[in-house]
Amino acid sequence: MKKIIAALATSVLLMTSAVAQTLPPPNIAAKSWLLLDSTSGQVIAAQDPDARVEPASLTKIMTAYLSFQALRDKKLTLDQKVNVSVKAWKVDSSSSKMFIDPATPVSINDLLHGLMVQSGNDAAVALAEAVAGDEAAFVILMNREAQRMGMANSHFANPHGLPSPENYTTARDLSVLARHVIQDYPEFYKIDSVKSFTYNKITQQNRNRLLWLDPTVDGMKTGHTESAGFCMVASAKRPAGNLERRLISVVMGTNSDGTRTAESQKLLNWGFQNFDTVKLYSKGQAIDSPEIWKGSQSNLKIGFTDDVLVTVPKGVAAKMKPVLERKDPLVAPIAANTKVGTLKMMVDGKPLLELPVVALQAVDQASIFGRAWDSVRLWLK
Repeated sequence: MKKIIAALATSVLLMTSAVAQTLPPPNIAAKSWLLLDSTSGQVIAAQDPDARVEPASLTKIMTAYLSFQALRDKKLTLDQKVNVSVKAWKVDSSSSKMFIDPATPVSINDLLHGLMVQSGNDAAVALAEAVAGDEAAFVILMNREAQRMGMANSHFANPHGLPSPENYTTARDLSVLARHVIQDYPEFYKIDSVKSFTYNKITQQNRNRLLWLDPTVDGMKTGHTESAGFCMVASAKRPAGNLERRLISVVMGTNSDGTRTAESQKLLNWGFQNFDTVKLYSKGQAIDSPEIWKGSQSNLKIGFTDDVLVTVPKGVAAKMKPVLERKDPLVAPIAANTKVGTLKMMVDGKPLLELPVVALQAVDQASIFGRAWDSVRLWLK
């Protein structure tokens, strides 16, 4: 199953890069950037997406993810109060903080808001200690989770993103992480859209200025250090026909808060205005029922293990024509999810993408007499 899904993703990505080349991307004033259609999982456009960059406070997205995971697994609760360590309290005093105090226990809910709304480095350390016991153990979890997600070019050295030569990532890896947060923990992702938060009688605004400028933006995080420049991961959700489409932009290494905001908005608008995401097939939908030989039944339903959604430039979707290529003859036994063919989507006679087609059901062998009869039929065919 995982191989089939991976093959599907690879086919879609190949299609995206080929088609997107016909539509020049906008000029983005950033060291590297990427625009992901989260609905289909396709990268629409990118510049140096695999270049190693410093994540700064975008590191906190992984800290939040692991905290959400602990909440899901009942290791923590939102109203649970934890003690504040001296280490968390004393984190770089010149950096952003939510101003927790060792004398006052703080709730996990407040820490999450302090992390994602106020970008508190002290909140990051406190959450790391609450989840894993200490910061070093939490960093191990961060890198283990990054590996699981396929963030092949990322490594974390701390939970907050203060500069370290061992803290690095890429625009592509950050888009993968952001999509996981939104898909895996939508109930907690809502924290990212909170515009301001007050703790210890100190009110701080969310640094994501797009929350005020674009009502469709609902997250996710900004980052800044002298060496990283101004960075942002932003996400917006807008209606698109029968779908609700979500895009994720990653902009790294801009020269100011204003620039990262403007360039993120430019990317999101460009993606929504120039591309469509369409659903081609539903999970489990039979696209054909070819004959199967030597089987306990005469036909086999074939299709896809997941919904098939693709992102294409506007106007292309109406031109797509499906061409099914099967591995005939299909001979039993066949296990469910076995690849049995390829569906090519053609535009103007040229292949746009290829999708692996699988058996939607298992088919056992027929009786010895049935197999013998089909052997004769196959020989005469």
